[in-house]
Amino acid sequence: MKALVFSEFPEMAAQMVTYLKKLGEVDAATFSAKAEALSHYGAGKAYALNGQPQFDNVSAWLADTYKAGGYDYMFIASTILGREVAGAASQSLDAGIISEITEFQPGQGNVHTKRYFLGGKTVLEEESDSKVFTFAPGIVDAERVDSASPITPADLKPSSVTVVSVEEKQSSGVNLEKAKVIVSIGRGVGKKENIAQVEPLVKAVNGELAGSRPVCLDYQWLSDERQVGISGKKVRPNLYIAVGISGQIQHIAGMRGSKVVIAFNKDKSAPIFDESDYGIVGDIFQIIPKLVQALGA
Repeated sequence: MKALVFSEFPEMAAQMVTYLKKLGEVDAATFSAKAEALSHYGAGKAYALNGQPQFDNVSAWLADTYKAGGYDYMFIASTILGREVAGAASQSLDAGIISEITEFQPGQGNVHTKRYFLGGKTVLEEESDSKVFTFAPGIVDAERVDSASPITPADLKPSSVTVVSVEEKQSSGVNLEKAKVIVSIGRGVGKKENIAQVEPLVKAVNGELAGSRPVCLDYQWLSDERQVGISGKKVRPNLYIAVGISGQIQHIAGMRGSKVVIAFNKDKSAPIFDESDYGIVGDIFQIIPKLVQALGA
């Protein structure tokens, strides 16, 4: 198997390289300023894309390189740009595409993939002859290697897209995908003002604060960049603490890769307990101060 990988984020490309290099030969591409960071994860070569990237010239480069390099499959990180690029590249190659996969296994002709389906309520296993795939973030932890991949410069063709203006979105700079510890709140917190009572726990565990879809989108107690779930961020921290989260499947799909899950909820029947390693049934505002005290914070 010979695979071509792309992401504008080298850490996501590195995850795919780590996963796929056990199955065959893998080359990876990212933008030139980030290529050096990508070169330490075991790819055969690291392409450094130069130019003004847009979905059309990136997808064109991927399709051309795929054909010229004799690759069997193309894998693209499922980001906003990645999803656009994957669709355009698959059309150029007249190849089937499967999005948001979590597992991949090549076979004799067809490939076997898995991905979440029906809003994360189930896992869909598929066998197909598809050649283009987008990988969900956080499939594995990227593993550095001692040797560095050779960096191959590559020039993007001029894009047919003209950027009229760019409006920066206000951001707190949080990156939940990289967080090792996350404290996530749900509607059980009650109101926005009560978040202040959760923050000592966030500080005590040196974590990042996150929230469910209602907290981030419906009530806007937190910004949308802190949303965990199938329509938000998909995270894989070492520790995930769910505070007042019932555990609807849309949320579970975003944090299922967490290594250890602890849940606090007053409802002993809350689905979140089915996904937890440890759980406490009770008033979260009585639990948190005691836990913070026990942590010596």
